[in-house]
Amino acid sequence: MWYTVNSSAARRTRTGTAEYSSPGRGEILLRLFCDGILKEVYTMIWAKEETLPRDEIEAIQFAKLKGTVRYIYDRVKPYREKMDAAGIKPGDIRSLDDLKKLPFTYKADFRDNYPDGLFAVDKKEIVRYHASSGTTGKPTVVGYTRNDLDMWLNNVARLACMGGATADDVAQISFGYGTFTGALGLHGGLEKIGASVIPMSSGNTNKQIMFLQDMGVTLLVATPSYALHLGEEIRKRGIDPAKDLKLHIGLFGGEGMTEPMRDEMHKVWGSQFVCTQNYGMSELCGPGVAGECTELCGMHVNEDWFIPEIIDPETEEVLPPGELGELVVTCLGKEALPLVRYRTGDLTRITYEPCKCGRTTCRIENISGRADDMLVIRGVNVFPTQIEEVLLKIEEIGPHYEILVERKNRLDVMTITVELIDDRLLDSYGKLSELEGRIQRALKSQLGLATQIRLVAPNSLKRFEGKAKRVTDLRKDGL
Repeated sequence: MWYTVNSSAARRTRTGTAEYSSPGRGEILLRLFCDGILKEVYTMIWAKEETLPRDEIEAIQFAKLKGTVRYIYDRVKPYREKMDAAGIKPGDIRSLDDLKKLPFTYKADFRDNYPDGLFAVDKKEIVRYHASSGTTGKPTVVGYTRNDLDMWLNNVARLACMGGATADDVAQISFGYGTFTGALGLHGGLEKIGASVIPMSSGNTNKQIMFLQDMGVTLLVATPSYALHLGEEIRKRGIDPAKDLKLHIGLFGGEGMTEPMRDEMHKVWGSQFVCTQNYGMSELCGPGVAGECTELCGMHVNEDWFIPEIIDPETEEVLPPGELGELVVTCLGKEALPLVRYRTGDLTRITYEPCKCGRTTCRIENISGRADDMLVIRGVNVFPTQIEEVLLKIEEIGPHYEILVERKNRLDVMTITVELIDDRLLDSYGKLSELEGRIQRALKSQLGLATQIRLVAPNSLKRFEGKAKRVTDLRKDGL
């Protein structure tokens, strides 16, 4: 199939005429005319909507937004009540800028309307249920119509292509299956582009390694922490991933991946390993909202299905591009569970600059933390990702760590436990003391506060098959 972006639109995106050829394997020849120079590259673009000029993207968004607002007002009582209370009617949405007039949707709205009070269709139209992976309280239940599933998996196919996946890949899914959206989402998206999928699920490391070897796996789907654990186990068995395996792509989600952690991936899996992360949450559809391309310069948002905003978490004012704030997402065209201005709690920035990969969709910066994950230690705001970035730059310690926050004698105390790479250091008090001091100084420089460091032997800390649980906060207000 061939399609062409017209030249006038291409000039507006500074890419001139672009032609794409899709032989059904996800491999697309992109011819770019940039500043009068013809460039030909193979890139992975699943849908032409990823390359549209800004005005065409916004035209799609506005048309879908008007329809979505009318749809939820007519079909979802809690939304109608919120809009009425705010004095907003569907007819008041006359431009994309009017989006900010609409009330926010919160996690609490799911709890208050559990299990399906936010659904816009009858149960007979639901073909799939999923639920959040939360560990406390009632889960967040989400539903999909047949059309929702098709939209979802096409969006996942896009992010898989962004990360370099093709029909030639053998993909091992090491997410846990069940109501968690990650496994079945990536499973369906990879099948859609023609890849072979092994539904391994999480755990059973011996079997994971056996299939990586015997099945010629080229692509791994997992959380970053489990991928690191799996790579460590492989190296313990004398297997060199770069030489002895065919694995060269990692599609990671479920938890954030900092740049130092990406560097750790390369140390474990080899320099040939291209690892990207993708973004989504069960409330929005699961994975498929955004994903990194191989340029690794932020996650492309599937803007024809999702409108991102960045707000100040305190004032709730919309922030300009480039400012750090909370990500708010509006779903466009969903049938079962359409969400408007959903507050994700994730902190990021947004940019609208076209990417070298040929996509013109906006990008969000890799998530820097969650507004509700922020720790306030003696008046200082601390995000676990800040700590991780420091730790992963120190050669003598591994990528696994734990953070414990306690209150002793009315003072907050943060203790960080990290693994040594070489257990022989445990025999030298002087070297341990020097390393501990170096870590403390690096953290104080980054965070602006003192921490306690606990160094332990390699492989002492718990490994996680799903999302890593790094932080334990034992403080009780008033003590």
